[in-house]
Amino acid sequence: MEVLYIICFFIIGLVFGSFFCCVGLRLSTNKKFINDRSICDSCHHILAWYDLIPVFSYIILKGRCRYCHKKVSLLNPFIEIVTAILFALSYYSFGFSLDLVLSLCIVSLSMIIFASDLTYMIIPDEVIIFFSIVIIILEFLLKGFTGGLLSILSGALLFLFMYCLMKLGNALFKKESLGGGDVKLFFVLGLVIDPFLGLVTIFLASFITLPVSLYLLYKNKEHIIPFGPFILIAFLIIFFSKVTTSDIFEFLLLF
Repeated sequence: MEVLYIICFFIIGLVFGSFFCCVGLRLSTNKKFINDRSICDSCHHILAWYDLIPVFSYIILKGRCRYCHKKVSLLNPFIEIVTAILFALSYYSFGFSLDLVLSLCIVSLSMIIFASDLTYMIIPDEVIIFFSIVIIILEFLLKGFTGGLLSILSGALLFLFMYCLMKLGNALFKKESLGGGDVKLFFVLGLVIDPFLGLVTIFLASFITLPVSLYLLYKNKEHIIPFGPFILIAFLIIFFSKVTTSDIFEFLLLF
């Protein structure tokens, strides 16, 4: 039965992944994502339902539009597959519980931001506000009144730290060193993890970003790297590993 549930969550993740990609791309360009039909970005032909089957349509059509035969972005199947894996992992990690709902919210937030930040380097405020409200409600239900307030305080502290870090970076480099969306994102993440784990997330995200930065430097390309996806990769590693601040301190004491 457990395997059946995992498969079900995987399939549900494929479907929602397609929706999350649509939300991330359309919110960033101020387009409606509820009523508007999906169209090809190249020829603007309205896509039929059989053109939109998660992953399978991409494979069957060999990554091209059925109508104009132009290549379709890999972003859609990538978001769909990752969402499916993370939805299945959420059920595997938390079972049927409020923690599962929280986990699914975190994955949903992450996938929408992945799509928007990777494509347009934008983290929509609507996404931050919506998921902040939902996660705050879940934190009060999971941790009680005091725990919920502490979660909000943790989010506020991480937001303030990242805001100060952004201002310092802007002053040192004389240009934008960190996006405002990245700073706001840490408020949401701080609702789920404590401030110390938030700092670990920053360090881990920077470490993951380093190879990409070195590659671009080697190629002599001046390119602004969207930091949001790397923040979320680091956060998801910490969240699903269920590591705690005490675990990290105990590990450090071994040295």
